[in-house]
Amino acid sequence: MDLASIINTKIFAFIVIPLLIFLARITDVSIGTMRVIFVSRGYKLLAALCGFFEVLIWIFAITQIMRNLTNILYYFAYAGGFATGNYVGMVIEEKIALGNVLVRVISKNRFDAFIDFLKKHKYGATTLDAEGLHGDVKILFTVIPRTDIEMVVSFIKESNPQAFYTIEDVRFVNERNITWDRSRRRVFSKRSFRKGK
Repeated sequence: MDLASIINTKIFAFIVIPLLIFLARITDVSIGTMRVIFVSRGYKLLAALCGFFEVLIWIFAITQIMRNLTNILYYFAYAGGFATGNYVGMVIEEKIALGNVLVRVISKNRFDAFIDFLKKHKYGATTLDAEGLHGDVKILFTVIPRTDIEMVVSFIKESNPQAFYTIEDVRFVNERNITWDRSRRRVFSKRSFRKGK
């Protein structure tokens, strides 16, 4: 059986092509999710590279749809791939943990143990006295790599279970004023990818 005969079979039309569309959409939407994240973090070259492959794969998927507008399976494959791609893209982003975050902790208790923990891992901290709904509180700010969120949050929960904390993305950090442990492994170096360098 030659290639033309295989392409014209029902198996190819109802299984192979929908599966390829589904996988293509997962891939291009995952890349698109990463592209948006790279843009928000300032990784210009990575964002451009992701955009190229995102559109290239999308063209393949939409071409198959336009050639077979009467095949309902292609529509479901396209939509299913889009939905799955969003999930996969977010999982990938969580795994590589790009950039830095600001951790804000509010508690009635002192932060001595937490500050010692941060110093041990070469993270800075700023504390403020404030007033909350039920009296005086203390607020602590620290900026850490996203790769260490789980470790820091675990310590907060262990040392001060009643503390309220929030975590926010940070677009830019003047790292010259931060004495992080440079031996800690990081997926990307911002100095390599920012501003097209």
